[in-house]
Amino acid sequence: MLDIQFIRDHADIVKDSQRKRGESVELVDEVLRADSERREALQAYESSRAEQKELGKQVASASADEKSSLLERTKKLSDQVSEYKSKADAADEAYTTAMWKFSNIVEPEAPAGGEDDYVVVKKVGTPRDFKAEGFEPKNHLELGEGVAGIDMRRGVKISGSRFYFLRGDVARMEIAMLTMAVDQAMEHGFIPTITPTLVRPEVMAGTGFLNSHAEEIYRLREPDDQYLVGTSEVSLAGMHEDEILDLESGPLRYCGWSTCYRREAGAAGKDTTGIIRVHQFDKVEMFVYCKQEDSRDQHQQLLAMEQEMLAKVEVPYRIIDTAAGDLGSSAARKFDCEAWVPTQERYRELTSTSNCTEYQARRLNVRERTADGGTRAVSTLNGTLATTRWLVAILENHQNKDGSITIPEAFRPYMGGKEVIEPTQWEA
Repeated sequence: MLDIQFIRDHADIVKDSQRKRGESVELVDEVLRADSERREALQAYESSRAEQKELGKQVASASADEKSSLLERTKKLSDQVSEYKSKADAADEAYTTAMWKFSNIVEPEAPAGGEDDYVVVKKVGTPRDFKAEGFEPKNHLELGEGVAGIDMRRGVKISGSRFYFLRGDVARMEIAMLTMAVDQAMEHGFIPTITPTLVRPEVMAGTGFLNSHAEEIYRLREPDDQYLVGTSEVSLAGMHEDEILDLESGPLRYCGWSTCYRREAGAAGKDTTGIIRVHQFDKVEMFVYCKQEDSRDQHQQLLAMEQEMLAKVEVPYRIIDTAAGDLGSSAARKFDCEAWVPTQERYRELTSTSNCTEYQARRLNVRERTADGGTRAVSTLNGTLATTRWLVAILENHQNKDGSITIPEAFRPYMGGKEVIEPTQWEA
């Protein structure tokens, strides 16, 4: 949710943000009209209510002759107060409904355009020349099957398309990667957190995921009404709902580990091979609550954390500044780190980090105490530190001619010192 005072004072900035996102510019005027009608209706209700209270005092002290006429006026005024209250409630509901349609205001530095209009900020590492090494690289599924580590066939058998089993050393590699991510986060002052994966509708809506991403989310209906999270960001954002935080000693930083679920609606025919686009995966997510003026600095710190982790994975990658039209509704700006996938000969997203400014905090009523004794909304940020999809880039970039996979050096202490995952025959 946006700050209504900011919309009143800077309607042109909000309209420009809506335009960059490819969303309704007219919504700004709709909200301002609704805000004006709400305030007028509320003022009429409060004035009539004050008059009603004053009349009540007069009735209490009136003589017998005066009471009859005063009581008649009281009855008429009571009907009027009820009418004004209904109008005020309706106006407030219309205003709130319109306000919740807004996406966050895009930072001015974010590139304009849509999905293909990102800006490459940085490239790290050089893709391997497999031809020079004398062999054709295998894709991650072939490699995973060759070491008895990825079983899509049985995953589909028990759960349907886009499900899988991870086994043996590939399963162990994922656990190593996620544990290493948590260890790194703790070194930087993050609190490790195992989060709920089912949340109330109010929390899911508060994070902004029921706008453009609603069709991606699994929902449990009768007898329950809950959503399965697609990231622990949702649970971590909702953890301090309706609370006042103490940020005087610095940002509050969490590192959430959870299983995540996504319907991948609209992904028919996309990435049908392997574990790039699946319905269930594990992820370590960073989440930060901070003062409004610190959010941009915190965003750069989260991006640096992701790069630190990617250096341990030893894969070529690039950082892109996501265009305004491709931002999620809660993000004011987002950077993605994309790893080189040899068999696709292109970069694929591994991490993203978003500055959500005060958008989520306003919707979830998360505040901090100000110096004058009041409160104000905090800023929230999130960033991926490791997830199942990383295995795609790791397996393909670290494969050997014989189908074995060299384990990145940073992973080895988490895998009992093992250096290579060897090809293995499947069990019957």
